[in-house]
Amino acid sequence: MSRPEVDPTFLALPFRHLGEVALARATELGATHADFRFERVRYQHLRARDEILQSASDVEDLGFAVRVIHRGAWGFASGVVLSPDEARRVAETAIAVAEVAATMTTTPVEIAPEPVHADVTWVSAYDVNPLDVATADKAAVLTDWTRRLRTGAAVDHATAFVMAVQENKYYVDTAGTSTTQQRVRMQPGFEAMGTGADTFDSMASIAPPVGLGWEYVAGSTAGGAWDWDAELDEVPELLAEKLKAPSVEPGSYDLVIHPSNLWLTIHESIGHATELDRALGYEANYAGTSFATYDKLGSLQYGTQVMNVTGDRTHPHGLATVGYDDEGVEAQSWDIVRDGVLVGYQLDRPMAAMKPELAGPEHPQGRSNGCAYADSPGHIPIQRMANVSLQPAPDGPSTEELIGRVERGLYVVGDKSWSIDMQRFNFQFTGQRFYAIRDGELTGQVRDVAYQATTTDFWGSMEAVGGPQTWVLGGAFNCGKAQPGQVAAVSHGCPTALFRGVNILNTTQEGGQ
Repeated sequence: MSRPEVDPTFLALPFRHLGEVALARATELGATHADFRFERVRYQHLRARDEILQSASDVEDLGFAVRVIHRGAWGFASGVVLSPDEARRVAETAIAVAEVAATMTTTPVEIAPEPVHADVTWVSAYDVNPLDVATADKAAVLTDWTRRLRTGAAVDHATAFVMAVQENKYYVDTAGTSTTQQRVRMQPGFEAMGTGADTFDSMASIAPPVGLGWEYVAGSTAGGAWDWDAELDEVPELLAEKLKAPSVEPGSYDLVIHPSNLWLTIHESIGHATELDRALGYEANYAGTSFATYDKLGSLQYGTQVMNVTGDRTHPHGLATVGYDDEGVEAQSWDIVRDGVLVGYQLDRPMAAMKPELAGPEHPQGRSNGCAYADSPGHIPIQRMANVSLQPAPDGPSTEELIGRVERGLYVVGDKSWSIDMQRFNFQFTGQRFYAIRDGELTGQVRDVAYQATTTDFWGSMEAVGGPQTWVLGGAFNCGKAQPGQVAAVSHGCPTALFRGVNILNTTQEGGQ
């Protein structure tokens, strides 16, 4: 797959000149570091219900930001007027903010050094920009999906949607780094809803959001497209079975968990728990802390020896994949959990400077692993999640082989609701569908299921991971963090995995029904 060129309408904008003006003014006023970030982010969201297009929206966010270190403190400001005078004003405002912050900053701000990346360009891997596809064509696909779903006898209503984003960024700093980037991502999906004798339920697509273009919907499966036809045919029957399925008997079960469900457990119990700012307490006021505190690095037994987790900003088609982050740091891949032991964190340049030992002796002042991101030109970059992924076993078993190892258990497919405490330790998750396993065979769906555990007990019960043939890159568009709140897209790859003796709740009974 060849990478397209940067959108010429973005390149025509005056970001280089505005950056030069802003950085010159910040330097003139005494900034020891300054960076300029110019962004244009285009969003489109379409939704259909029961063969009718319900909504279609297009939004564009355009502006720039200046961030400085001055008198040992951060300063930040942003603007939307694309003129040299405004660039100077925004730089002056950032300096003024730092002047105020300096009176309250007890420890001077430092950032880990980064090699200079001068005038580099990076474009994500996709074929067809979904925003270049006619809105009417996309609407026709969605309404057709809902029509096809409603042919199922158990389906009362059906919805379908697509979200598409084109994100363009220009970054330049006083050290000499300058980057121009373009990322495209999209999330199509659908859901069928129906009623049984005594219940209402739904069944949704398990297609993950991806860093791909419209070829994900309209291309061939050999070229990376999801098999929408097969899933559209399957979901009404799956819903009919679910509506008639017996309610689960609570207790201890072995679980075989498909990547379409396990990605979310990884996100909540590993991804957030290993953000260094959270582990050090910097997110405690809003998002919480982490049980995986810094003193446990190198000693915390996170899970079994088959557990190997990486942070990755380079994986093709990952939602958090970039060429360079919002601090000019080149994308990297690194270990977070190795052989079940916590060995790394996700960090940006300020966090890297605070804990330089994480980078090893070759980087005595520390090195960021490229996890700074801001979701708009009006927000300051913060430490955000990489593509955090559980690695498969090189010669590992198939999903069917893992199921065959279970005498009494459940096979879990698709994500749904979740709950986890502010230390990312106690949790419970539900799913789209649960199949009973008896003597190594699937015996039909059961309902009202949630699995419950602590993070270390859960990953400590993982007996086996599947091979590369079971590995799927899942993820979400809507990971939230910080005050003011920011949203980031992130992927999590994982294989099918086998867990022993996990506590299963009956959600209907737990709800007092």
